[in-house]
Amino acid sequence: MLPCQGRGRGFKSLPPLMKDKTQIVFSYLQKIPKGKVTTYKILAQKTGIKNPRTVGTIIHKNTDTKKYPCHRVVRSDGTIAEGYAFGGKNAQIEILKKESVNFKGKKVDLVNHLFTL
Repeated sequence: MLPCQGRGRGFKSLPPLMKDKTQIVFSYLQKIPKGKVTTYKILAQKTGIKNPRTVGTIIHKNTDTKKYPCHRVVRSDGTIAEGYAFGGKNAQIEILKKESVNFKGKKVDLVNHLFTL
């Protein structure tokens, strides 16, 4: 399984038109500061991608979490998606907490930590 791929979501390659969008999505990942998160939906809107799940597919191709912090992308309701490849959902939560992202229950406190690009 490729890094950041969730179970059952593995794609070996992206459609040709998505390859350009991949570069754009990854450039936006670099802009999310520590202590902040963005959503798949916001990334989709910024890049002109119709379906936020497509953004997830693109992010799942990430192999360099230091350069492209995919752990800083969450669902629109603040929940953490399943299948974070670098240690699972709990590892993603711990990384976000170490970056001073607060949670309300099982959801990221989007009021204080949402980065809208």
